[in-house]
Amino acid sequence: MTTATTATAAAAPRTPAEPAPGPAPAPARSRSVPAWVWALPPVAVLALAFLYPLALVVQQSLTPDEGGVSLDPYTDVFASEVFRSALTTTVWLAVGSTVGCLVLGFVLALVIAFVPFPGGKAVARFVDVFLSFPSFLITLALLFVYGSVGMANGLWTDVTGAAEGPFHFLTTPWGVLLAEITYFTPFVMRPLLAAFSQLDTSQLEVASSLGAGPVRIIRQVILPEALPALAAGGSLVLVMCLNEFGIVLFTGAKGVTTLPMLVYSKAILESDYPAACVVAVVNIAISVGLYSLYRVVSRRAGA
Repeated sequence: MTTATTATAAAAPRTPAEPAPGPAPAPARSRSVPAWVWALPPVAVLALAFLYPLALVVQQSLTPDEGGVSLDPYTDVFASEVFRSALTTTVWLAVGSTVGCLVLGFVLALVIAFVPFPGGKAVARFVDVFLSFPSFLITLALLFVYGSVGMANGLWTDVTGAAEGPFHFLTTPWGVLLAEITYFTPFVMRPLLAAFSQLDTSQLEVASSLGAGPVRIIRQVILPEALPALAAGGSLVLVMCLNEFGIVLFTGAKGVTTLPMLVYSKAILESDYPAACVVAVVNIAISVGLYSLYRVVSRRAGA
């Protein structure tokens, strides 16, 4: 039976093989909105809110009172002794404040992060709150303490019977420097505290077990880890100090004229809008240049 069945199967006509299924039809192309269309609204808002006013400032800086386009406003401002003095004052105040903030912020962040004491977490949270304070508020607080009629001078006159107290440094460049360091130090502490929270404490324990002292641990273990945070905080403080206006204004420091104060003086007090715009353009160029330099250095350092 098996042989007959096999023969019958062999004699049966072969049916043609069914064709192999062809490729699946391509799905219909979705009509999605191009990506560049979604980018148009934020770009338009950016151009309207920032780029257009900046273009107006640049245009005004090239338009003297006589009309037409000219570089005379730049020539007049650059030749002014007031501008050169303001530029020098702005740079040294910004650099001095940045250095002071880096040193003080690093020390305070070390204490908060690695020295256990009651209320340490509350102090760390207060640093975050401090960042929201306006700069003039800190200046007013310093005036209440060290101003001509502040608490320190009042206590001095009450004790000694003198006509006035000895504390008058707030109206000098050193007072502006103190106010800026006081206000901007938390901007350095915040990234440092974040970096210290990511530091592996086992490295500190190993270094300590090998006989390394606190200074050596800070120099060889903590400081290398903190360098990117120091660079970020320092660059931010430097740019903000270059553009600081409220602290200089509220301290009432006589003879301390920075670039933002010169813009205010030229525009509001003298109504010399081309000169004010020239100073503003210079201030913006310095700030953008320093930020670009920071980005290049941080990229090369891998920060």
